[in-house]
Amino acid sequence: MVLAFLAIGCNTASAQKPVVLVFGDSISAGYGMEQEQSWVSLLQQRIDTNELGFRVVNASVSGETTGGGVTRLPKTLELHDPALVVLELGGNDGLRGYPINKIRDNLRQMTRDALEHGATVLLIGMVLPPNYGRRYVSAFEASFHEVASEADVKLLPYLLDGVTTDRELIQRDGIHPTAEAQALLLEDVWPVIRPMLDNLTP
Repeated sequence: MVLAFLAIGCNTASAQKPVVLVFGDSISAGYGMEQEQSWVSLLQQRIDTNELGFRVVNASVSGETTGGGVTRLPKTLELHDPALVVLELGGNDGLRGYPINKIRDNLRQMTRDALEHGATVLLIGMVLPPNYGRRYVSAFEASFHEVASEADVKLLPYLLDGVTTDRELIQRDGIHPTAEAQALLLEDVWPVIRPMLDNLTP
């Protein structure tokens, strides 16, 4: 398990900026590449370019499950007091065939914890390969929609859209996007997160 706990571009001035907390797994931790190549680091660059005045903190852990996230999130919220939480977990649960109801309950708990802390939430969904069976795959994907609908939070259904169809953008493990794919991941996130940041700007 690799922890990517990084306040990107943090200095005395930026430490006073409201925080965007990215709380995910290896997809957001920048697995297999330098941290500055990850889509989360590119998000900070895009925020700075648009002079939006937010500081991105990457609290993503490679190999993390929703159960681990439930345990870690409360202290992470207390430490960083984020204005926005980008919740990107569940992929590892699905790949391990964890019970759908448990995944859904954990997503609910993390979403609730972030909202009760006063943060806005962006929930990022995942999809599974078809070999996991139609019933399980459908229920897994639906769990993200259910949680987002119940909590009335924004949902990006699938972060890797447009990447997994091109094998050249996936690392040799067949799972993780390459460094070259990170800009595409940012383009998936940006149209959703930009309006959220605009609404949160003091």
